[in-house]
Amino acid sequence: MDAASDPPGAAATGIVATGLRRSFGKVEAVRDVSLHARAGAVTGLVGPNGSGKTTLFLMLASLLTPDAGTIRIGDVDPIERPHAARALLGWMPDSLGTWGALSARETLIVTGRLHDLPKDAARARADELLELVDLTALAKAPARVLSRGQKQRLGLARALVHDPRVLLLDEPASGLDPAARVELRHLLRRFAAEGRTVLVSSHVLAELEEVIDDAVFLLEGSSVDSGAAIAARRTRDWRIRLLGQPTDAAASVAAALEWPIEAVRVDRSDVLIPLATDEDAAGALRRLVERGIPLTEFAPAVGDLEQTFLDLRGGEGA
Repeated sequence: MDAASDPPGAAATGIVATGLRRSFGKVEAVRDVSLHARAGAVTGLVGPNGSGKTTLFLMLASLLTPDAGTIRIGDVDPIERPHAARALLGWMPDSLGTWGALSARETLIVTGRLHDLPKDAARARADELLELVDLTALAKAPARVLSRGQKQRLGLARALVHDPRVLLLDEPASGLDPAARVELRHLLRRFAAEGRTVLVSSHVLAELEEVIDDAVFLLEGSSVDSGAAIAARRTRDWRIRLLGQPTDAAASVAAALEWPIEAVRVDRSDVLIPLATDEDAAGALRRLVERGIPLTEFAPAVGDLEQTFLDLRGGEGA
């Protein structure tokens, strides 16, 4: 590899991509994507199926050449210097996609050797990473017998073998049980605290929101300005739950707010009310408390990330 000439801070600026395009025949998978994923931060990549996320990841990982645009991983151009870029990158695809006959430990050892780790160092690193992702008990199990979640954990370990400064993680939480998802969030925050650049995609926006510092939104192959959607937002639903979940909850909330009953909605036993700003929410909460409404929950019905995504799609699914 030619990464030896790169200084230790080569990935200090993270990932910068500008004007990326990529087509497959007449299909424009990526039309116009620009992004900056900062070092020391977790950046979320958000978009519906078919928005170009996987194609974008493949270009960033130097596995696919863009038709137009530029990419920098730190100060390295992955198109001109793919070996140098791969030395900086840890790439975790959506599926493990490798040697099913090898054990989990062998998978990591072979990956380490491919990254030029000496044999003993590769073995030690494999054992360290199996412990990190809680697969030590399955170290000798063939990769093909692992569950979806276990394969995801092995895929993450494989991406970390050469201690990369930049991580590209495509749906890393897919198939994980709740405890493993919590541990993954802790790991991502730890990676960012260590100064690494982490770019992660997920369809579970509520979970993604708990871990990211920044977000990049993709729609129909293009990155979009989330600030414009937030600025144009008119209302946002807030969820209200009353003690005992009474059948007249909607009427009680509407009366306390002095709103017509048509202005509130019922979602199962909860009440949803549209509010334009956080200040409006604070005022509504104050009025409900002053009027003795027995609240047990008052919170946005969806997180900021999900609401922004819905706004960008013109309210689809809202």
